[in-house]
Amino acid sequence: MDALLILGGLLLIVFGLVWLVALAFGSSLFWGLGSLFPPLTLLYVVRHWRTARKAIVLGSLGFIPLVVGLVLLANHDPERLQAILSLRWLEPAQQAPRELAIDLRGQLHGETFAPQQAELIDGVLSLREGEDFFARREVNIRLPSVPAGPLRLDILPSDSGALPEIEISWLQPEQDLPEARRLSQGYTLHLNLQPLAPNKLSGDFHLILPAQYQTVISGKLQLFTNRLRYRDGRVDTHFDSRDTLIYVLEDYLQRRYVSRNVSLGQLPALNLPAQQLDVQLEALVDGQLHALALTLNKSPQRGWMVQDDHYERLPATPAAPVAQLVSKPLEAPRSRSSLDRRLRFSLERLLRAPDQYLNLRMRALTEKGRAAEGQFAGINAAGRIVIRRELSGPGEASYILRPAEISQIELLEP
Repeated sequence: MDALLILGGLLLIVFGLVWLVALAFGSSLFWGLGSLFPPLTLLYVVRHWRTARKAIVLGSLGFIPLVVGLVLLANHDPERLQAILSLRWLEPAQQAPRELAIDLRGQLHGETFAPQQAELIDGVLSLREGEDFFARREVNIRLPSVPAGPLRLDILPSDSGALPEIEISWLQPEQDLPEARRLSQGYTLHLNLQPLAPNKLSGDFHLILPAQYQTVISGKLQLFTNRLRYRDGRVDTHFDSRDTLIYVLEDYLQRRYVSRNVSLGQLPALNLPAQQLDVQLEALVDGQLHALALTLNKSPQRGWMVQDDHYERLPATPAAPVAQLVSKPLEAPRSRSSLDRRLRFSLERLLRAPDQYLNLRMRALTEKGRAAEGQFAGINAAGRIVIRRELSGPGEASYILRPAEISQIELLEP
């Protein structure tokens, strides 16, 4: 209501001024041109009051709703009123500082490629352009192994053996899923990335694919090695990611049981972003198994925290940096089969026994050459396969595929 009153008052004032100028032109060309300048406008009102008073009255009426609207705004949102009166809205918007210093030049599938997100997680180096669920353009490099320190790779088109797999994907405006192309040799790749505290790698990146892929990327790269974010040297618990929740849960359990020997089991699928999450988990504390049902809340002041957390902090000890904290899966029961499920995996087995593959990572390729990779989330009521993918930023994306359109599917973990 206050915004409508302010807008209505301003419109009446503007209409009054426009009418006043029109009346001045009706008196003479001299007064019409002169009324465009405030001092001469005032002089015209004094000299031709009988003519100008109609426009002055209309403009004056506009001050009534304008003042009422400003008073109402001051009562319930004084900060907004102060921002309006201080004219801060005229200043150019300041862009937030970039989290990653990415200076890559080149093209992907013949189009300019400018990634805003980069990460190396679970052996997959990902460069992503676009903030939506599905990237406009994306490069994924699946490394055979990831060293704990610097990452150096030099691969030529003539090399063979256990080489990284390169996947490029792009999304056209009329498409629902991105198209993808993969190759395991015949490309040029140079990586020279050095650790950058607390959880980044930074250095040189060069990738050249065969000519038919129209993909050349080169420059300086900086990427995250996990999905934690830091603020003033400490973990930012406001950031929505599984790694943030793992950190919060580990910290809570360490303080609750007064022990740093805490290992979390596999967390269930979590829908982020959210303001509250109910989590069922198992944790090993000093070798003893605990089954817990916890509620996580997110507040503007403290970020993510466990509900009813009133435990004191543990005394400082020379522990490993926070960035190296990872959740370790519980040891599998001895009665569980040790066979690698990837060896027997197929689309038929997945459809016949989907519960055996829940929350496992898999990759599906459609007949149109589009790729979907992420955690298997089950089969929906329509009989379609749902693959959930956690984005580098807040949120998740879900691929929903008909079994008939899948040309190839593979399981990525035992």
